[in-house]
Amino acid sequence: METLTHSSPRQTDLTGTAAVLGSLVAMNLGAAFGKQLFPLVGALGVTALRISLAAALLMMLRRPWRRGLPADLRGPVVIYGLMLGTMNLLIYQAFARIPIGIATSIEVTGPLVVALSGSRRPRDFVWLSLAAGGLLLLLPWRTDSALDPIGVAFACGAAVCWALYIITGKRVSHALGGDAVAWGMTAAAVVALPLGIGASGSELFTPHVLLIGVGVAILSSALPYTLEMEAMRRLPVAVFSLLLSAAPAVAVLAGLLVLGERLTQMQWLAVLCIVVASAGSSLGDMLPDFRRRATTQPVG
Repeated sequence: METLTHSSPRQTDLTGTAAVLGSLVAMNLGAAFGKQLFPLVGALGVTALRISLAAALLMMLRRPWRRGLPADLRGPVVIYGLMLGTMNLLIYQAFARIPIGIATSIEVTGPLVVALSGSRRPRDFVWLSLAAGGLLLLLPWRTDSALDPIGVAFACGAAVCWALYIITGKRVSHALGGDAVAWGMTAAAVVALPLGIGASGSELFTPHVLLIGVGVAILSSALPYTLEMEAMRRLPVAVFSLLLSAAPAVAVLAGLLVLGERLTQMQWLAVLCIVVASAGSSLGDMLPDFRRRATTQPVG
């Protein structure tokens, strides 16, 4: 009897799907647990811990210094790291003021705009309009809005930084592969750690805080990064993006289960609009591939 040595496409897809969903759950649980540290060291302290400890973990896992960092990539890596660090600093400031599900929903509009900006397909304008509608529902236009305007502003800033992070990361990721995140996270730590120490002082280095910080860094960065690398190796880009569109919904559930953050019906509607817009744009990228396979598949 012949022994099978390769996984079937179905097994590969299931493993990749499980990896993406595991990444989303870990990342948002890490954010929720990190928010519990805010009373002790503040949002800046938690951000500094998450970035610095994640950088140390990724450096130990990847050991990118063995392969070196080409001189022509040092500038782009620094810019990439600054965008990564600023995105984290802003989103954690948003977490401190508004529910993490709302903040994440606003943040994901950044990469969604990047994905749709170069499209001329009519249906993509529908998805962009739907995302914009969801964002408008979340903005605190009314004086009786339950959302902190400053928190919403920080989340919008994180969305812009995420978009710039994608743009600046293209070159370094193609050139460095997985080492790009390790170098970028280290550059981000150089900025975030002094801010965290300035805001929290020696409290940042107490055993209790460091222990939770390690857990947050693993859940929020090291584990999701590892799982996403595995998923991207097994899944088409469009499928990977489609699964990531569930991020706001997972963030809402993490906020509810860990922090007891409850959303209003209007806020749920806004989150749903953004999730559907993100999923719709990914499905739009998948349809041409499905059609091509259908027309080239042999009959009989």
